[in-house]
Amino acid sequence: MRPELSDYTHLSGGKVREIYEVDSDTLLMLATDRISAFDFSLDPEIPDKGRVLTATSMFFFDLLTDVSNHLAGPIDDERIPEEVLGRAQVVKRLEMLPFECVARGYLTGSGKKEYDQSGTVCGIELPEGLVEASRLPEPIFTPATKAQQGDHDENVSFDVVVDSLGRELAEKLRDATLSIYSRAANYAESRGIILADTKLEFGLDDNGTLVLADEVLTPDSSRYWPADSYEEGRVQPSFDKQYVRNWLTGPKSGWDPASGDLPPELPGSVVEATRERYVEAYERLSGRKFADWPGVRA
Repeated sequence: MRPELSDYTHLSGGKVREIYEVDSDTLLMLATDRISAFDFSLDPEIPDKGRVLTATSMFFFDLLTDVSNHLAGPIDDERIPEEVLGRAQVVKRLEMLPFECVARGYLTGSGKKEYDQSGTVCGIELPEGLVEASRLPEPIFTPATKAQQGDHDENVSFDVVVDSLGRELAEKLRDATLSIYSRAANYAESRGIILADTKLEFGLDDNGTLVLADEVLTPDSSRYWPADSYEEGRVQPSFDKQYVRNWLTGPKSGWDPASGDLPPELPGSVVEATRERYVEAYERLSGRKFADWPGVRA
């Protein structure tokens, strides 16, 4: 008989995920349907989003079979309560490292803003003349500090990671991040999708082994663009939450992220369109039907 979620001790919660204690060695990581943008959790939630994130992560964990990951059981592990099947994973306890490990293959987002000001991204000099969505000469590692809800992740240089973790571990983080990004980008390209950038998290196990953790290559942690409509010099249509960011900063929302005010509620049309984009991303990347994933609404 499966446990109830209330049987587990709640340890922490973030913008999207909730963490519960299973036992001394394992945790239950639950992906909610919450969506965040500009460091705020937004209302209402996006139906099935937690399951899309979990399904996408599980697909890429399976694809990257040679990369150590945090999974401690299958998606239908009997330690997972029935009420959260399909959006929860049983995972190993790890010592999480205090950096978001970002790999960028294209210039956009905060990287584009920094480049416009200084010609660099996280201290890495880039060629002159790059524009929105320019493909970079090679993928770059652009780490960031992890922020609490309401605060901003801060892009930092590789030297900051070295100072914090030591050169050997910092280089392992950089090399693992760039390797995973390149492999995933090549795979996504074969599915007609551009992986512009992605954010990964890593931890250390009891043996000091570097372990890929949290979510991986989801529409929350990555920018996915349809390859057939890619055009350098403009903001790309996307399969990720950039759609929500664009609505929030557009004229219809009436909200300014710099105002200090709370963001407005998302209209139903934006909620449904966002769900459709997340589902399409999973189905195009995996070649599977989302309707077959555990717990998906009819």
